[in-house]
Amino acid sequence: MKAITVFLVIIMMFVLVQAVTAGGKDDIQKYFNDTACKVKATDDPVQKREILNKSLQTMSQALERVESSGLIPEDERAGIDRFKTTLQEKQDELMGSNGYERVADAQLNAFSNYVVQDMEQAAQTITISLVAALLIVIILVLLL
Repeated sequence: MKAITVFLVIIMMFVLVQAVTAGGKDDIQKYFNDTACKVKATDDPVQKREILNKSLQTMSQALERVESSGLIPEDERAGIDRFKTTLQEKQDELMGSNGYERVADAQLNAFSNYVVQDMEQAAQTITISLVAALLIVIILVLLL
């Protein structure tokens, strides 16, 4: 009887970990989707660019804090670094720095969609553990 109970508890833990991990990644994707919605709701290109820039900076700050917290294993730091690099490339493209051509004002809505799609793909290809995803979400909430 005890063996069956232990076995069932272990199975339930795996199911719950998968659900929570998906929730953490979903929250990160929702963050970028909310940013895209704000950009599309704004008419002024200067404000659109500011919204996108602030969103990318806030996510970068959250990643920096998670990485420096010491709670993330060394093997996960590589995934966080790749995610930070992707964010920096988007920010460089938005602002036209580091060899990137600045996104035209008329293309900011499309660029916000591109950022959402690219971050969704990055979240799927870059391995971020449950702990890292939850820490990122918590820090984002605190930064906002």
